Amino acid sequence: MNTTSLTSWAPRVLSVFRIVAGLLLLQHGTQKILHFPPGGQGGGIDLSTLAGWSGPIELVGGILIILGLFTRGTAFILSGFMAVAYWMVHAPQSPYPIVNQGELAALYCFVFFYLIFAGPGEWAIDNLRGKRRR
Repeated sequence: MNTTSLTSWAPRVLSVFRIVAGLLLLQHGTQKILHFPPGGQGGGIDLSTLAGWSGPIELVGGILIILGLFTRGTAFILSGFMAVAYWMVHAPQSPYPIVNQGELAALYCFVFFYLIFAGPGEWAIDNLRGKRRR
């Protein structure tokens, strides 16, 4: 397989990457808010705390990322949200992500940071919205 044929698939693979990242993030939100799937961090939502906002941000952000709707703005918010999660929750425990269990927050931060610049890929509602405006 030559490089040209692989490159032609890049916009579609970017969409798959975005959708999978959104689905994985969505699980955190559904577990906190809807208690599904069971057995995790599910609990009451206290919107007067920063931790209480994590469920709604993960739920809504995950849905928007999956759909490819407002992708760049949503990715900006989610990247910042994950950076805050890492530095406020994980980093104080240890400087090493493997020890402080912050690898997932750090990885999500950079996944969403990448989507700010790469965009949603080929399969996204954002692309349909752009065509209507023209």
